[in-house]
Amino acid sequence: MNFFSNFFDALDNFLQMGGTLLWIILFVSILLWTLIIERFLFFRIHYPKLRLEWLENWENRTDKISKTAFFIREATLSQAKISLTKTLPVIKMLIALCPLLGLLGTVTGMIHVFDVLAITGTGNARAMASGISQATVPTMAGMVIAISGLYFNKLIEEWVSDETHHLADLLKHY
Repeated sequence: MNFFSNFFDALDNFLQMGGTLLWIILFVSILLWTLIIERFLFFRIHYPKLRLEWLENWENRTDKISKTAFFIREATLSQAKISLTKTLPVIKMLIALCPLLGLLGTVTGMIHVFDVLAITGTGNARAMASGISQATVPTMAGMVIAISGLYFNKLIEEWVSDETHHLADLLKHY
């Protein structure tokens, strides 16, 4: 219990250090990771059932040589690709949004620093450090989330490519 209390206290301090934009970055990261986990679960749980259904439908066809059969095969492959890439555009958009929000945090933090400089002059280093901290923390958070999201996005894209090619090989058009 003490671990969770310390963890949430540290998280709260971190979020307060970064300002309002860090809360927005946290929300975007939760949404991003929810979609990434959803894709992992889809590949592990739902996709095998769908693939089996598509393969059974294809195997139950008597005609696998005609142009109609070719178009049905292509439609099945398109349907599979659409199912596999369903949330990838949103994931990519959220990944691109994180560094931009971090940059916005940098700009607002530097505005805070300049306000302190305008009011107190260059003598108040503690107040300036607060603004610089508020400027750098959201930038770091946005970059960390984007870089880790890029890795998993690429992993999902490779799975989509592999599964699409594998399904195309299984749906033989004679």
